Amino acid sequence: MKTHRPQLLVDDFAFLEGPRWYRRHLWVSDITDRKLYRIAPDGQREVVCEVPDRPSGIGFLPDGTPIVVSMVDRKLMRIVNGERVLYADLSSLAPADLNDLVADEHGRIYVGNFGYDLFGGAAKEPADLFVVEPDGTARVAAGGLDFPNGMVLKDGGRTLVVAESWSNRLTSFNRDENGNLSGRRVYADLGNRQPDGICVDREGGIWVPCFNTGEILRVLDGGEVTDRISLDNKRAVACQLGGSDGRTLFCCTFDGPPEDLMSGKRVAAIYTARVDIPGYGDNIA
Repeated sequence: MKTHRPQLLVDDFAFLEGPRWYRRHLWVSDITDRKLYRIAPDGQREVVCEVPDRPSGIGFLPDGTPIVVSMVDRKLMRIVNGERVLYADLSSLAPADLNDLVADEHGRIYVGNFGYDLFGGAAKEPADLFVVEPDGTARVAAGGLDFPNGMVLKDGGRTLVVAESWSNRLTSFNRDENGNLSGRRVYADLGNRQPDGICVDREGGIWVPCFNTGEILRVLDGGEVTDRISLDNKRAVACQLGGSDGRTLFCCTFDGPPEDLMSGKRVAAIYTARVDIPGYGDNIA
């Protein structure tokens, strides 16, 4: 197994999620501070907009329009000239906060939800994964997931892989040309590790931040681990490949216990590590 040493890029955030590399910048949501950021490769940050109901997953439509999850009101918002404009309202489908998303090259978006009131202390419930068509209509794509979190599309978009955080596994689906999912199976059993916001490289390897163990692993179909990054006891939250050659892995971290996630303490940061296999440019796999 190959190991990599991460380097601090930028800190002083509250709780980061949903990193995406797009047009030479890293886009990332600060959930607790309720801001959408765009970050240059040298770490310079720019606030794109405020998201009062907490931002999470980020994607881009074919014309380049950014889409961001608004968690609490369970909506997808377009960002137009720095302003939030409703794109899709999933409040009638999702019983709890929306979470991460992945968008394909046609503008079809898959987005998960918690399934229950996590921050309110409710009992765990299974959750649905939704698909939002380019016209903004939404439907359930898959059900019975155990806290669906980060997602990737791979194999030319024919496979969707989602992290089920509470079941410590990656789960894959076959995806047809109409966006329907089938053939659910375990892609990788991660043992005691809780996966969060994942990304995929050009050879199909999936980088998996393990929230509870403070490491990021490169995992193949079946569960083989080829690479490991240790974050020195920090929480590994989400990651994304990018940079000028696609070989920079941006790693979102949180330096505190789970009960501090919504505290607003500014203990989140972005680290980088250089890896061998690049990602897919602007995240189209």
